[in-house]
Amino acid sequence: MKALFIPLKREYFEAFASGRKTHEYRMDAPRWSAKNVFPGRPVVLSLGYGKQHRLKAVVVSRAYKWMDTEAWHNCYGQNGFGVDIELKLG
Repeated sequence: MKALFIPLKREYFEAFASGRKTHEYRMDAPRWSAKNVFPGRPVVLSLGYGKQHRLKAVVVSRAYKWMDTEAWHNCYGQNGFGVDIELKLG
């Protein structure tokens, strides 16, 4: 199965690399549906869109939920429903 590609800003990529971050949050959209994101699916975390800095991971869980954190609001400009993707580096 083809790995799901997730480009990240440097601060989030480095947080995954160090183990401080295990969840990725995305706005609800077809790309992040249960059909595409499910436990066991391989993932490639990338520092931006370049090919030099990549991490392999696997989806542990996926949850659709209301996001009302300051970080979510700062990123998307409003609170709303999103996808919480738990990942395990491997």
